[in-house]
Amino acid sequence: MNLPVLNTETLWAILNDELDDATVNRLVWDVLGYRYNDETEQWDNTAVAPEWRDVYPNPPDFIANRPPTVKLTRSIPKANKQLLKEKLGFKGYTVDQLIPRLTRRATMANWLLSSLQDADC
Repeated sequence: MNLPVLNTETLWAILNDELDDATVNRLVWDVLGYRYNDETEQWDNTAVAPEWRDVYPNPPDFIANRPPTVKLTRSIPKANKQLLKEKLGFKGYTVDQLIPRLTRRATMANWLLSSLQDADC
């Protein structure tokens, strides 16, 4: 599966629900270090940090499950918690849009943006 380039347009596509859930999960998995081995048809987690690998030996579905999304939220440095608003001007969702699937996607977008920010430092 070819992933889109991780940039502002991709982050907006996540927030605007224009990318499918599988692709959004794969983007986060890729940054975390999970790699799928086509030959063995299994996930390779050797590049994943121990705090993720020990709890999630296989990449978790962040959109379908709350616990890994909570862990993702907690792993965002405090200074980066508001990056969606500060860097992208994201105003958040309206009350009728506050459903777990969309809020988890926003968390994933913020985490990805935080990873980009930290990589640029």
